[in-house]
This record gives sequence, structure tokens and C-alpha cells, in this order.
Amino acid sequence: MEWFGRILLNAVFFLLLSLLIPSFTVVGVGNAILASILLALVNMLVRPLLILFTLPATILTLGLFLFVINALMLLLTNKLMGEGFIIDGFGTALLIAILMSILNLFLNSSNSKRENRRRR
Repeated sequence: MEWFGRILLNAVFFLLLSLLIPSFTVVGVGNAILASILLALVNMLVRPLLILFTLPATILTLGLFLFVINALMLLLTNKLMGEGFIIDGFGTALLIAILMSILNLFLNSSNSKRENRRRR
């Protein structure tokens, strides 16, 4: 159930970011959910191999290269989606990856605070 919640949350993030970034377009909620599912599958299948192959670059950049990997995963999702989910270039994908990471960071920190309060 948590996986499905994250899928929906990423779909909402896609819709919000498409309103803020002119070179990023998501046409409809259905396309946002489908893109979110595809991104989750790509992250499960391709991303671990890419991280393994680029480990020296990731270590050298103190982890910042992971944003590049996330941007590449978004571009792959863009290619698989076709119409309805359009990222105009690598710079846009990198910006989306950074903003989604920040949004997820805030969300995860608020969830962990809520969990800590529940445990007490």
C-alpha cells in the first residue's frame, strides 16, 4: 500500500512541476500516474545497474552524480511514455530530478517526525 501511495504522490509532484516548469508537460492525471509507475519500474530495474557502473563518479562528486542518474531515469521514462509526458531536454530533467528530491526529502522528514511522535 505504501508503494501505491508513493506512486500517487509522484504523480501529484509531476502535475505540480508541469505547472511550474514550461519545458515540462504532463497531459492529464492518467498520464501522470502512468509516468509515475513507469518511473518506479525504471528505478527498480535500470537505476541500480547505472549506480553500480557510475560508482566512482558518484563517490568523486560526493553523491551529486545521483541527480544526473535520476535525470537519466526521467528521460528514459519520457521515451517510454511518448505523448502526454514531455521533457524538453536534459537540463529540464535535471531540474525536475532536483526538485522531486527536495519535495520527497521534505515529505519523508515530516513522515518520520510523525512516526516518532506515534512511538512515544
